[in-house]
Amino acid sequence: MASNRPAPEAPFTSDFFGEEGAERSYEEWNPTEDSVRPVRGKHRVIKQRGGLARSSTVLGVGVIAAVGAGGIATAQDKPPVSISLPDAISDKLPDAQSLPGVGSFMSDSDESAPTDEQTASSLSAMGLASETGSAEEENGAGEALRARILQQAEQQQATVDAEAKAAAEKLAAEKAAAEALKQQTAAEAAAQAAKEKAEAEARAKAEAARLAELAKSYALPTSSYTITSTFGEAGSLWSSGYHTGLDFAAPSGTPIKAVHGGTIKSAGWSGSYGYRTVLELEDGTEVWYAHQSSISVSVGQKVTTGQTIGRVGATGNVTGAHLHLEVHTAGGSDIDPMAWLRGKGLTV
Repeated sequence: MASNRPAPEAPFTSDFFGEEGAERSYEEWNPTEDSVRPVRGKHRVIKQRGGLARSSTVLGVGVIAAVGAGGIATAQDKPPVSISLPDAISDKLPDAQSLPGVGSFMSDSDESAPTDEQTASSLSAMGLASETGSAEEENGAGEALRARILQQAEQQQATVDAEAKAAAEKLAAEKAAAEALKQQTAAEAAAQAAKEKAEAEARAKAEAARLAELAKSYALPTSSYTITSTFGEAGSLWSSGYHTGLDFAAPSGTPIKAVHGGTIKSAGWSGSYGYRTVLELEDGTEVWYAHQSSISVSVGQKVTTGQTIGRVGATGNVTGAHLHLEVHTAGGSDIDPMAWLRGKGLTV
């Protein structure tokens, strides 16, 4: 048996030695200052949620620091313990300095070993760093949530603005369309009015031309006259109760003319009409000349426009010398002589 140096800083498990080492028994091992030296490296602290978890983490770190410091103090009070191993095993053991990550842990020098205060400070710092990291992560999550909310609000506002803009554009388009329709309607109405006015003017012009042409073929029944009674006047002077013709008051003997070319249908005495001449036109219209002082034509005679057919007198039922003119349709109905003459282009 060979005597070996003091126990290493951290005990090895039976797995390191293999099955052969597992069958052997060893002496009691007591911790020393070197064996309880904290392992250098990063300590990974599991992140927990909630204020209670962070408080527990800090409390746990403080407990570990206190226990570590107490263990070191206890180990310093005990003498080193020698551990003896068989030569067959000790010769096969690797050099502790050559093991990865174990060289510094197994070093006999105390220059790089942290003190108790450094160990406690390191553990406390790790707890504070963990808490600070959690706070930073929570702040980052809060900022991300805030940014997401702001983004959603901006999107919603953009949607509202777009809808408002679309509604405003639609309203403007509707107003423009209504205004255009209104203007179009007004333009069409103005064009229609102008068209109707032009058509009316054209009709009036055509009628004037027609009447002017007719005036060449029609003539007034007498001259130097005064209208004393018109068609339709009521009174006891007429047997029918109303005046059936148009009276041209003129001096006795004033010539009476044919208003248009036609044929003499009747000529002679006719009771209250006195001496009367009936002129039938080509369309069947009859023109009666009454109260004549004399007749210049005979039945069946053809006359032309403006030809003298008699003279003004006061025969029959009269109050003075005048020409009583009546106009009858081919069917025998009475017509207002003034309107009929004006319709032929004559001015009465």
